[in-house]
Amino acid sequence: MNKHIKIKKPKLPRMPRIPKIKSAHKMLKNDVPGTLTYTGSKEQKHVSVELIEYTPHDYKIEQGNDISIAFDKQKPGEISWININGLAHTDQIEKLGQHYDLHPLILEDIVDTNQRPKIDEYPNYLFVVFKMLYFNEDGAFMNEHISLVLGENYLITFQEADGDVFDSLRMRIANAKGRVRNAGADYLMFAIMDAVVDHYFTLIETMSDRIETLEDILFSNQAEQDITQDIQDLKREVLRLRKAVFPFREVVNRLEKIDSQLIDERTVTYIRDLYDHVVQVSDSIDIYREMTWGLMDMYMTTISNRMNEVMKVLTIISSIFIPLTFMAGIYGMNFEYIPELNLRYGYFYLWGLMFIIFFLLLYYFKRKKWL
Repeated sequence: MNKHIKIKKPKLPRMPRIPKIKSAHKMLKNDVPGTLTYTGSKEQKHVSVELIEYTPHDYKIEQGNDISIAFDKQKPGEISWININGLAHTDQIEKLGQHYDLHPLILEDIVDTNQRPKIDEYPNYLFVVFKMLYFNEDGAFMNEHISLVLGENYLITFQEADGDVFDSLRMRIANAKGRVRNAGADYLMFAIMDAVVDHYFTLIETMSDRIETLEDILFSNQAEQDITQDIQDLKREVLRLRKAVFPFREVVNRLEKIDSQLIDERTVTYIRDLYDHVVQVSDSIDIYREMTWGLMDMYMTTISNRMNEVMKVLTIISSIFIPLTFMAGIYGMNFEYIPELNLRYGYFYLWGLMFIIFFLLLYYFKRKKWL
C-alpha cells in the first residue's frame, strides 16, 4: 500500500517591499491640482502690495498691506504695475486671482517655489515664471521665485518677500526716463525681465572674480591653505545659476516667437535683444562651470606636486645618508680585529671619506637637476 509522503517545501526568504518612487513634486505635496500650498521658506507677517499707475504724463504710487489696493479701477490709457510680496499668504493670492479671473493652476504655480521657469498663454493674459538671483546686503547668494501675469494695460508680479532688483526700474518710471512711460504693459514686462538678466551678469562677474582669486591662490605660495570648501561653494552657486538661466532662455525664446495681441511688435525687438543677452549668460555659465570643475583638479594636482617635492627631498636625503650609514655600521661592529681600528688617524680618515662622499652625491644630484 502506497503512502503519500508529504514533502515540506523550504520557506523562501521574504523579499523586501520596494517602495514606489514618487516624483519630486508629488513628494513635496499630495494636494489636489489647483490647491495653493506655499513651498518656500521666506515668510513675512503681512502681504505687501505696491501699485504703480502711470501714463506718459502722469504717475502715482500706492503701497499697503491690503490686497484690495490692486482692485482699483484703471483709467483709460493708464498702465498698472501691481507688485505683490508675500507668497506665504495664499488666501490673499487666491483673492487676487478671483478678482482677475486667474486659472487655479496659475495660482498654484505662483506659490510653488519649486516650479521650473516657464510661460503659459491664456486668452486674456500671459503667465511667466522665472528665478531672480542676486546678492543681498550681506553678500549672501539669494534665489527668489518670480511670477508675472501680463494682461491688457496691467502687469502683476509676485515675489516671495520684500527686496528685489527693480529699484532702478521704479526710478525710471517715477522720473519718466527711458521708454517705459511711453510704452505698454508688455514693455514693462520686458524691463522687469531685463533687470533680472542684468543681475545675472553681475553674478557672473562676481563668480569670475572668485575663480581668478582661487586660481591665484593655487599658483602662489598661499596654496598651502585648504580651499576645497570655497571651491565646493562656488560649484554649488554656478549650478544654481545654471538651473535658473537655462530654462529662462527657453522662456524668452518662446516669448519672442509667441503670437499674442498683448505683445506689441516693437516690444518683440527688445525681447529678441534680451534673448541674446540670456544666451550670452548661459554660454558664460558653461565656461565658468568647466573652470570651476577644473579648479578642484588643479588644487589636487597642486597638492600632489607639493607632496612629490617633499618626497623628492626626503629621497635625496635618504640617498645621501645610506652610504654614510653603511660606513658607520661597518666600523661600529664589535669585532676584535678590524684593520683600520689600529690607525692613529683612522677616525679622521673616516670623517673625511664621509664628507667626500656627501659632497660628491650633492654634486651628482645638482648635475642631474634633482636639487
